[in-house]
Amino acid sequence: MTVAQLCLLVACVLPIACAGLAKSKGFGKRRRDGGFDNHQPRAWLARLDGWQARANAAQANSWEALPVFIAGLFVASQHQAAQGTVDLLALGFVVSRLLFIALYLADQASLRSLLWMAGLGACVALFFVR
Repeated sequence: MTVAQLCLLVACVLPIACAGLAKSKGFGKRRRDGGFDNHQPRAWLARLDGWQARANAAQANSWEALPVFIAGLFVASQHQAAQGTVDLLALGFVVSRLLFIALYLADQASLRSLLWMAGLGACVALFFVR
């Protein structure tokens, strides 16, 4: 498995991890006591606040970023780009996403936006590597 393939797997798991963080407020509680409502999960998540609400937003953003990353890896593969370069860009994407999520949870909006741009830049670069 290449580093880029491992990064793809990590990127696919990130939104699920964010969802778990968002839902953690309701773990171990009955639904009537404010626990997670699997019958109406989106309504339950919409009532969150603080870092758990931001974790839910990070989940949505992680799903939104994933197709661009996958497409970039696909195009780089089609171009038979140098694997070392692809691996570095993929690693840059995953590191930027991990930091993005951490800054989202910490409510550091400006720094978070910089990391979002870095991740997008890595994805766009994947379309042009040879």
